[in-house]
Amino acid sequence: MVGMANGGRPMNQIGREKETQMILFTRGNPAEEALPIGDIIDCANAVFRREGKILFQYGHYSGYAPLREWIAQRFGVLPERVLMGNSSMEFLSFVAALMMKPGDTVFVESPSYDRAITAMRRSGVRVVGIPLERDGVNVDLFKKALQRSVPKIFYLIPDFQNPSGVTTSLEKRKEIVRLAQDYGFYIVEDSPYRYLRYRGTALPTIRELMPDRVLHISSFSKILSPGMRVGFVLLPADLAPQFHKWSEDTYIHPVLPTEGIVNEYCRRGLLDQNIERLKALYRPRMEEMLSALAQYLRGVQYIEPDGGYFISIHLPGEVDGHSLWKHCRDFGIVLTDGRGFFPDGGGEHFLRLPFSALTPEEIEEGIRRLAKAIDHYRR
Repeated sequence: MVGMANGGRPMNQIGREKETQMILFTRGNPAEEALPIGDIIDCANAVFRREGKILFQYGHYSGYAPLREWIAQRFGVLPERVLMGNSSMEFLSFVAALMMKPGDTVFVESPSYDRAITAMRRSGVRVVGIPLERDGVNVDLFKKALQRSVPKIFYLIPDFQNPSGVTTSLEKRKEIVRLAQDYGFYIVEDSPYRYLRYRGTALPTIRELMPDRVLHISSFSKILSPGMRVGFVLLPADLAPQFHKWSEDTYIHPVLPTEGIVNEYCRRGLLDQNIERLKALYRPRMEEMLSALAQYLRGVQYIEPDGGYFISIHLPGEVDGHSLWKHCRDFGIVLTDGRGFFPDGGGEHFLRLPFSALTPEEIEEGIRRLAKAIDHYRR
């Protein structure tokens, strides 16, 4: 007879926790082998010798000019529309400070990136979630929400969304643009995963559909290195001056040495090569997770992404999702609490499963363990 521990957990399962290597289904980190350390060192040595007196001195509040110019050329905008920052997350605080005041309304996808929700709430705004479907937000519910309250901004991740993996369809992108034009709100388009497409055809960004009302945020964290903390935002012409001034008044300028390394890396033509290498690395991991889900979790609904870092699943109603999250370590896995992704409550039955930093073998074993945990917590 198997003894039971607190919470109805089998004691022999708990005993195995110490013997089992934990498989982390938590943060969306790049794989260690994804980081091109050798090339980064070469670029750092070269640019520090050539531009060290510039990079290690006070600089321009908008960021390292050569990198801003490279980004501007890549996206077909003027350099003054490009603002560099210490990762893309930082720009969410800029948006909150410059475009909103306490009591204003912000729309986000539901589920949405938990740190974005937190950044908005810190400014005292009301964060409203618009339910997400397999091809983007539910447009009918979006329209009903607009009738109740018009937001200052709508924040979304249209490509391989964090946490769901959903990509917003072209039809819905166009409808979101039309609604923004009709109601006069801005769109914050967060695009860290866009280049990591493993299948299908790229869709136009929302900025490309409506450049005058979209703040397009991105970074080099997922396609080069998160540790260098280099992000950028493409700004509408009417917002650019105040954002650049806010950057100056906040910290004089962002970190220049890492921007110099990134610029050197890009100017050598290495970035696109690295993106192709990353796609070859991550595609089999996504496919392995989809295969394992089909094998071990039959009948469970999940999103099949075309790129990015994440696959999400919705647990059946009879599964005690909160207990599953709370006691998942007993089964040799670590999960993120799904409730943090939902601004209006819920999320107990939502699981975000990152595959980027796990080997195919770890993914298969992790999903097998997850299936056992789900079976254990069926009511």
